[in-house]
Amino acid sequence: MNWSGLESLLSGVNKYSTAFGKIWLSMVFLFRVLVFVVAAQRVWGDESKDFVCNTRQPGCNTACYDHIFPISHIRLWALQLIFITCPSLMVMAHVKFRENKDKKYVASHQGSHLYANPGKKRGGLWWTYLLSLVFKAGFDVSFLCILYKIYHGYDLPRLSKCSQEPCPNTVDCFISRPTEKKIFMLFMVISSAICIFMCICEMVYLIGKRIIKLFKAHYENERVVFADQHELTTMAPPRSMYKKTDPTLDVRQQNFNNRGKTRDIGEITTL
Repeated sequence: MNWSGLESLLSGVNKYSTAFGKIWLSMVFLFRVLVFVVAAQRVWGDESKDFVCNTRQPGCNTACYDHIFPISHIRLWALQLIFITCPSLMVMAHVKFRENKDKKYVASHQGSHLYANPGKKRGGLWWTYLLSLVFKAGFDVSFLCILYKIYHGYDLPRLSKCSQEPCPNTVDCFISRPTEKKIFMLFMVISSAICIFMCICEMVYLIGKRIIKLFKAHYENERVVFADQHELTTMAPPRSMYKKTDPTLDVRQQNFNNRGKTRDIGEITTL
């Protein structure tokens, strides 16, 4: 399997990821793919060759090995790594679709762009990215459950009992280096659990950021509406213009003062 080609393909997705996505990608290639290629394949390479049962009955070893190991850990982990990395290609394909659509739009609209940044997680790309996180976490959880159900837990016993045909009776079977294999299996399980946690953190981050952005937009809209409804069209005159009438003035003087106030108020209103 060409893991370097897969790594180079997914490295393009890294620039569209958040900080949690970059950590997830580093975890996958450093602690899962690298360990799988360098160490795990060598540790599990002798599982069928050095599997021994205390009988010489022809075919008994093969039947017991198939019963105890219905699927190889190496092949199961290889399928798991392929499945959890494929959803990231959805994001890359969506970005490429946006870029091609933007190029066609620029060609037909005299240089104006349809997307300011095709890789920005808005609109449909936001949903594609969130769906890819759900798929990645779901695949990891599914494979952990399959591994637990097939091998009845995350343990490799030193001694296994087998009574499959054509074994004459219940025989004892032994696998080579069970402690070393158990350590690597637990390492892969813990790495998968950390990757699931990072996917959940990234989903919470994206959804929380989207909710905060919607609340801010709603608050800004309410503020604009409030300002439009309470906009003042005229300026009220100062209270000093409304002075009480002096009772000592005669009627002619009071009328003259009232005409002056009315003229001043009209000038202030027009301003």
